[in-house]
Amino acid sequence: MGRAFVYVILGGGVAAGYAALEFTRRGVSHGELCIISEESVVPYERPALSKGFLLPEGIFLPSESWMDSISLSLGIEVVLGTWVKSADVKRKTLLTATGETISYKFLIIATGARALKLEEFGLNGSDAGNVCYLRDLADATRLVDVMQSCIGGNAVVIGGGYIGMECAASLVINKLNVTMVFPEAHTMARLFTPKIASYYEDYYIAKGVKFIKGTVMSSFDMDSDGKVTAVNLKDGSWLPADMVVVGIGIRPNTALFEGQLTMEKGGIKVNGQMQASDSSVYAVGDVAAFPVKLFGETRRLEHVDSARKSARHAVAAIMDLEKTNEFDYLPFFYSRVFTLSWQFYGDNAGEVVHFGDFSGNTFGAYWVNRGNLVGSFLEGGSKEQYEAISKVTRLRPAIEDLGELEKLGLGYALAESQKLLQPPPPHDGGGSTLVLDKRPLYAWHATAGVVVAASVAAFAYWYGRKRRRW
Repeated sequence: MGRAFVYVILGGGVAAGYAALEFTRRGVSHGELCIISEESVVPYERPALSKGFLLPEGIFLPSESWMDSISLSLGIEVVLGTWVKSADVKRKTLLTATGETISYKFLIIATGARALKLEEFGLNGSDAGNVCYLRDLADATRLVDVMQSCIGGNAVVIGGGYIGMECAASLVINKLNVTMVFPEAHTMARLFTPKIASYYEDYYIAKGVKFIKGTVMSSFDMDSDGKVTAVNLKDGSWLPADMVVVGIGIRPNTALFEGQLTMEKGGIKVNGQMQASDSSVYAVGDVAAFPVKLFGETRRLEHVDSARKSARHAVAAIMDLEKTNEFDYLPFFYSRVFTLSWQFYGDNAGEVVHFGDFSGNTFGAYWVNRGNLVGSFLEGGSKEQYEAISKVTRLRPAIEDLGELEKLGLGYALAESQKLLQPPPPHDGGGSTLVLDKRPLYAWHATAGVVVAASVAAFAYWYGRKRRRW
C-alpha cells in the first residue's frame, strides 16, 4: 500500500506551515503536495504556545476547517497524527507506522526539535502527573490543565532560557508563586550579558519570581498519587512544588536521516538553497545547519524567524532553482514577556558596548568583533528603531572607537540606517553599487494562501491587543 507525491513536507510546526504557504503562493497542482505530521492539528505558529496559549484567555490555534479549506481548494493531502518510522533517501520513500509507503520527488524535512527530558541527564520524574514540558500543542494543553489545577500554589521552573523565562511570566500572570532554578550565573546565558540579564531578573523579581542560580535539581519528592511535592537541589536546598515546568533545551529530530544525509552542528547540513547532501532532500528550521553568509560559517539556529524564512527559501529553490539566490540570512531572535519586548540581530561575539538607560524602558548593546559591529540588542524599541539596528548589523560597519559608539548609543544605528535610505550618487560607469537587504515583496494569494495564513493573522491580532493590556 502506498501513495506518490511530487512534494512532501515532513513536520507540523512553523517551518512546515510556511513551506506549505510558499507552495500555495507559487502554485501546486491538485494532488502534488502532501504534509505529514505526528500532531493532530495542521501546522501552526509554535510561539503562540508560550506567548499566548498559556495566558488566562488562551489562544486560537488552527482547526479542522483550516485543513478542509486548503485540502479541498488545492487538493493538498494533509496526513495528521501519523508517525513516520523510517525513511529511505535513496528510494525516496517514507514508511509510516500504519505500514503505508509514501514516495516523493522532493522532500522538505521540517521535523523541528524535541524537548530534552530529565532522564537524559540521569534524573527521573518526567512521567509525574504535575511535571510539564512545552514543545507542542499537546504539551501546552497539559501544562494549562496542570496550571489551572494549582492556582495560588508553587511552581518550580527548571531552566533559565527561552522556555523558562516565557513560561515563568505566564505562570505569574496565572497567579502562581514561581521559582526558577538553573546552573548558569544569570538568565539567558547564551545571549544576555550579565548587565542585560540583571535588568530582566530585577523585573521578574518585582513580579514575585524567585531565582536560584548556580545549581540544578537532584531529585523529586513524590506523593502516593505519583505527583511531585518538592524539588530537591544539589546545593542541599528544598523547594515545595505543586507543579514543575522543565525547559532544559531541545534536540533536533534528525534520527530518521542519520547515516543517510550529511550531519553538522547537530543538524542536517544543507547548502545555500537549503538542499541536503541528497539533491532531492531539503531541510529547514531547527534541523537545518546552513551557511550564514554574513559570518562565513555554518550554523544551526533555533528560532521561529529562521524557520519561516528558510522554509520559504527551500520552496523557492525547489520550484525555480535557477532564479533563487543563496539564502542570505541575518540571525534574529526576539521575546515578549509581561510588557517587555526585545530583539537581537547578528552575533553576540567580541566586545560588548552597552547603551541607553538601564533604569528606564529602552536600552541595548552592540557586539564588536575584529573591528566590526556584528550584533545588536534592543529592549523597548519602536518599529523604526528595531529596523535601524537590523540594517546596521547587516551592514557590519567598521568601529574604531568603542567609547564613541557607547556615547552615540541607539543614535548610531539610527544615523547609519538613514544613510542607507539616501539615494545613491549617479552611476558613472565605474565601480559598483552595494544594495543591502533587497528582498522581494510577496503578494499573497487571495484564495488558499489567505486561508492558510488566517490562523497566523488571528494570533498576531490577538497578541497585539493582549500585550497592550498587560
